[in-house]
Amino acid sequence: MNKTVISTTAAPGAIGPYSQGWTVGEFVFTSGQIPVDPATGVAPEGIAAQAEQSCKNVAAILEAAGVTLESVVKTTCFLADMGDFGAFNEVYAKYFTSKPARSCVAVKELPKGVLCEIEAIAVK
Repeated sequence: MNKTVISTTAAPGAIGPYSQGWTVGEFVFTSGQIPVDPATGVAPEGIAAQAEQSCKNVAAILEAAGVTLESVVKTTCFLADMGDFGAFNEVYAKYFTSKPARSCVAVKELPKGVLCEIEAIAVK
């Protein structure tokens, strides 16, 4: 099976022993993307701005793999506070217009104290 690591400077680099993503056959898997701006290494304030940056980071990894957000068939979203669900959804809906299958869960905390994280699976 054809497997390729995805790596791009248009999204934050891994902060641990993992890759930004993998292409495996016709599938593209992204690691969870927190809302860190790859140029500054800093996350913006607030759930709306953080959701926006996480979506942009996922899109950058997908682009490096030769696909777009329209190719996404499944996402998993992590929120530090389920109270942010509505505001998160407003931003998410602008990016994931094809309405892929999704899981969204609240977690105790996320890396770097951010408010959200998104991972995706796409098909070439």
